[in-house]
Amino acid sequence: MARIGVLGFLHETNTFATGPTSLARFIEADAWPGLSTGDALLDATHDMNLAVSGFVEATQANGHEIVPLLWCSANPSGRVADEAFETIAARLEAMLRNTSIDGLFLDLHGAMVTESLDDAEGELLRRLRLITGPDCPYVAALDFHANLTQTMVTHTQAMVAYHSYPHTDMADTGRRAAGLMQRLLQGQPLAVAWRKLDFLVSMPWQCTLSDGPAAALMSAARSLEDRDRPEVQFVPGFPLSDTPEAGPAVLCYASTATRAHEAAAILIDQIEASKQNFGGRLYLPDEALDHVLARTEGRTILADTQDNPGGGGTGDTTGLLHALLGRGIENACVALICDAEFAQAAHACGRDARLKRPLGGHHDPGGPPVDGPFDILALGDGRFTGTGSFYRGCRMDLGPMARVRKDGVEILVSSRKQQAADQAMFRHLGAQPLAYRILVLKSSVHFRADFAALADEILMVKAPGVNTADLHELNFRHLHPSMTIV
Repeated sequence: MARIGVLGFLHETNTFATGPTSLARFIEADAWPGLSTGDALLDATHDMNLAVSGFVEATQANGHEIVPLLWCSANPSGRVADEAFETIAARLEAMLRNTSIDGLFLDLHGAMVTESLDDAEGELLRRLRLITGPDCPYVAALDFHANLTQTMVTHTQAMVAYHSYPHTDMADTGRRAAGLMQRLLQGQPLAVAWRKLDFLVSMPWQCTLSDGPAAALMSAARSLEDRDRPEVQFVPGFPLSDTPEAGPAVLCYASTATRAHEAAAILIDQIEASKQNFGGRLYLPDEALDHVLARTEGRTILADTQDNPGGGGTGDTTGLLHALLGRGIENACVALICDAEFAQAAHACGRDARLKRPLGGHHDPGGPPVDGPFDILALGDGRFTGTGSFYRGCRMDLGPMARVRKDGVEILVSSRKQQAADQAMFRHLGAQPLAYRILVLKSSVHFRADFAALADEILMVKAPGVNTADLHELNFRHLHPSMTIV
């Protein structure tokens, strides 16, 4: 039986978002647990669709002892404050100095950028290696959107990234990591082959549930795997981190370097042949509404992708809401607009009251606030459990929430930003998604896991927001000189 340390430190950094991500954002809970240590870490993450949950379950089943250290995450946003990174990194370093372990599992994102570091995960791994030495097996779970670096590869024995977007396989990724850890503990070697690719793909077009090439490329990677080549991975990267290491990569592990490089070369050829097929249509708000109104029946989802909190959006933009109201749209619902002061005021007024204060529009670019009055239809404390395949088991804490109506449009309001990717958000406020003809969801792709089956049509809408969908509009300054945008 081995003693396996477990830690997590996750953030997806949109360097185009304003303001640093503070330590408080890592301490507080949202859809995922707040900062947890020791046995509380295991309790907080148990039976969730998280890599740490799957790793712990599988590793305990393999007969090993889990040594829980620290786990935390913060919603995607701007660069992580140096204070936040240094505080959490120092705690992890101190924990490792004061414990004895035979292996270390790291639940990471792979696209964390701080005020001072372009490769925060690489720096964290480097520091931890100075404590444990080079021979302690390190296995990391990474996000589908990780921006891999040589430093990350150098300081781990293995890394595994999610296979799906929506990320319905996060817990399964932890189980894959546990399998590699078991292999390493048994003395079986893992040779690595990897390469960065020279193009960026916008987030909506990385989806593995839509018609783009991502799903086929993931299947191609699986077809190259076998017992002696357990991991062949296409990692699409996070394009909104403006760093020299941003972009997709291929990452392979096998019993020999020859077999790892063989798979990498095959997969790279397939990706290069498919890269021009990434893409899709972005509708301006009025174009999307013209399209919807031309239909006589059916339910449409409008993905407010540029205000997706899951990519660094503020969650309070009003462009699509203004468009709905301006066109006199009926039977529509917008989820979620983050406005803590509005939610608190709604709770103070009470259900069935009328609230006159404005809603949303606190950040640029995002459109002005929407003026009241609003009818208060339902209130909630923001605490509920996710039921969809992405947020499955997540015990959400979004602060005071309200469902309000202005004219023919209902709006779900939260106190903490979170992308609308689970029907439980509606049910918490007494609403049923099937009751609406138009659903506006502040999400890019994750909503598909729980909402796609409800829709006759899904449109990607380009309303103002910092989660930019058309990468050609961004002023990149730090990308590798060879990088292109497809």
